[in-house]
Parts: sequence; C-alpha cells; structure tokens
Amino acid sequence: MIDTAFLITSFVTLFVIVDPIGLTPIFLALTQGMTPAQRRAIALRSTVTAAVLLAVFAAFGEAVLGFAGISMAAFRIAGGVLLFLTALDMLFERRNKRREDRSEEDDFDDPSVFPLAIPLIAGPGSIATVILLTGQQPGIAGFAMVMGVVSAVLGILLIMCLFSGLFERLLGKTGITVVTRLLGMLLAALSIQFVLDGLRAFGFAGG
Repeated sequence: MIDTAFLITSFVTLFVIVDPIGLTPIFLALTQGMTPAQRRAIALRSTVTAAVLLAVFAAFGEAVLGFAGISMAAFRIAGGVLLFLTALDMLFERRNKRREDRSEEDDFDDPSVFPLAIPLIAGPGSIATVILLTGQQPGIAGFAMVMGVVSAVLGILLIMCLFSGLFERLLGKTGITVVTRLLGMLLAALSIQFVLDGLRAFGFAGG
C-alpha cells in the first residue's frame, strides 16, 4: 500500500533541498553564452547524472561513503570548497573569458556534472535526504517511492532549465551580468555554509 503522507512529506522535503526555482537562474548564469542546443544537453545530462547518483545513495546509503572512508562532513567540506571556486568564476566572469579565448566551436565549459549535478543538485543536503528517507521506508517499496519523488523533483527542475532561455530574453545582457554576479555571491555564501557545517560536524566550529 502506498503511503501518501510519506510521499507528500518526501516531495516537499526534497523539493526544498534541491530548490528547482533557485537553481534555474544559477543554471542560466552557468550556461551564459551557450546555444539552446548546448543548454538542453547540459540540462538533461545534469539531471540524469544527479538522478543516478541519488539512486546509488538511496540504495546503498552511507555505505558508499563509508566504503571509501569518507564521512558526510568531509563530503560537505569538499563540496563547499569546489563550489567556492565556481562562485569566484561567476564573480569575476572567468568562465566567459575562457570561452572567448577558445577558437573551436564545440569546446566549451560543461557545467553539467560539476557544479550542476554535483554539488548543486546531488549535494550533501539531497544525498543526506534520500539516505534518511530510504531509512524511514526500507525495502524495495520504500526505494521505489523515494526514487519516484526524486524523479518528480528532478523532472520539474529539468523543465524549468529547458525554459530558462525565456528568463534570458526578459533580463537582457546587462540583467544577466548583474544576476550572475549576485548569484556568485550567493554561491560563495552557500559554499562557506557547506564548509562550516562540515567543520561543525567535526567539532571545529561553534553552533
């Protein structure tokens, strides 16, 4: 029997953690200057990659990290550091400068795996969430329900990313530059929060 209350709670929790609404402008900033075809490919690749990663963690939980000797706290710190580097690129428009310096049309920065799939979509928060949810509903049925919720949330994110071009046309070049800088600041703050959460788990930071 399907636990409707569990599905609703799981969907709301994962939707808030993944935040498709907040990720859409970030996707737009990270793919600035790319063609619609490139954006579609990146949107699809990032969501599929994130879905596979979340499915692995939902199925095997903390054993995946434990097998490699990695704690969730260490995962948070590593994700925060990598995300901070991306934030710096956004703040100083290094990504655009690198694209302009490249002569081959097909040679472009592909943010689909990092930082979109990891750690923005399948980050410490969403990974910890699916581990917790599958722990509440063990077995194949529980795994199927959790993955159904994951598919629904990522499906919404994919649709919003596919229509991100509408936001670009509304904002214009200047608006996109301003939003990119602002989101770079937000990503920097988010990355620092990841690091602080990891340090707190190790007992190195105060509550």
